Amino acid sequence: MAVLGIEVKFEGYDSILTECVNQKAIREGQRVHAHMIKTHYHPPVYLRTRLIVLYNKCTEPNDFTFATVFTSCTGASGFDLGRQIHSLIIKNNFESRIYVGSSLLDMYAKAGRIHEARGVFEGLPERDVVSCTAIISGYAQLGLDEEALELFRRLQREGMSSNYVTYTSVLTALSGLAALDHGRQVHNHVLRSELPFYVVLQNSLIDMYSKCGKLTYARRIFDNMSERTVISWNAMLVGYSKHGMGREVVELFILMSEENKLKPNRVTFLAVLSGCSHGGMEDRALEIFYAMVKGKHGVEPEIEHYGCIVDLLGRAGQVEKAFEFIKQMPFEPTASIWGSLLGACRVHSNVPIGELVGRRLLEIEPENAGNYVTLSNLYASAGRWEDVRNIRVLMKEKSVVKEPGKSWIELDQTLHTFHASDRSHPRKEEAFAEGTGIISTRNFEIEILFDIYGIILRNSVFKMGEPNPNYIMLD
Repeated sequence: MAVLGIEVKFEGYDSILTECVNQKAIREGQRVHAHMIKTHYHPPVYLRTRLIVLYNKCTEPNDFTFATVFTSCTGASGFDLGRQIHSLIIKNNFESRIYVGSSLLDMYAKAGRIHEARGVFEGLPERDVVSCTAIISGYAQLGLDEEALELFRRLQREGMSSNYVTYTSVLTALSGLAALDHGRQVHNHVLRSELPFYVVLQNSLIDMYSKCGKLTYARRIFDNMSERTVISWNAMLVGYSKHGMGREVVELFILMSEENKLKPNRVTFLAVLSGCSHGGMEDRALEIFYAMVKGKHGVEPEIEHYGCIVDLLGRAGQVEKAFEFIKQMPFEPTASIWGSLLGACRVHSNVPIGELVGRRLLEIEPENAGNYVTLSNLYASAGRWEDVRNIRVLMKEKSVVKEPGKSWIELDQTLHTFHASDRSHPRKEEAFAEGTGIISTRNFEIEILFDIYGIILRNSVFKMGEPNPNYIMLD
């Protein structure tokens, strides 16, 4: 096995593990397990089961046994195995062991079963930084940002210590919430704790400041990094891209190419193409894209890169060209790509193509309310009120409901979240006391309801003289 190295396959591992089990040779079995880990071999469920049999038959199971096996419980089949091991842990009274509990809740969190993970976490008689970080990270990775932040605050009040992984997970959550003041506080915590500035932590800071609109802060951290990974470059590029700073995106991409230390990957080019799209740099984006097609950058364009070009052409008003581009793609267009083109048709009032694309989207995604809304608004912009009514009727027939818009604002270190027509906020009376404002423009009137912070809670547009003002649905 040592001679073959990474060449060892299923049959080799199976025969050796079987012999180890038969002879109760635990040390040799541990070496086989270690060889799998060192060579990055991901054993199928059968071999993982053989490992469990080895440890269970040849030794008394301990904390290390269970925690080690959980690292292999990934994917659907691995998760089923993990649940079986959980049953074995309960039978052996190991569930309250902090090392085992941390590995167990991490397994559930990575499988997206955050409620089960939280149950394991709350059942631990004592917690350490590993278990606390695992549950916070689980919430953050699933996009449950408010829950991750609230749990972090609670654990801090209980005296939890944090490490760089904890702060990285919290920053991920704050990035999703764009909560700048909280992000600054975490940054200050990191500085006061005198933690080593690991690359992963600096990448999270770049991402957080970028999503909060503080590109200067993000760039300062990026420029002062002693070591950068491709993720560092991508985080900064994505930050510029999201804010439509196309020139800065291209300049940074050129700098990355000139340094020639790291090869750009698919995410790099997604950020560059998207940045050019939002920054109105169509020619530069097309130049980079077709260089990718010719293999000059070593990254073959994928469906997402083609989607960026469709978005680029649509934003530039070249709807017909975008439609032809989709027809010539080597991939089957996704609903996202069709949706991008439909949005462009609405903005540039291209009803013929928009109608074709909209009907296609209703076939692909009959449950997506956004497609109905966009197509309805396209018809409304052309004065086709009967078609608008038909779309509304179709939505009712298919029981499609448009989810209300959501926005949030941070005020005095408190995060306020609002939904369209929301009446659950504790200060709702103040918000709705502001009333409505009516703005008239050309042949339309726009009714807008603002809250006390200037956030639009409800809006509607109706054509003057129309009997029902709710025919046009704003997204």
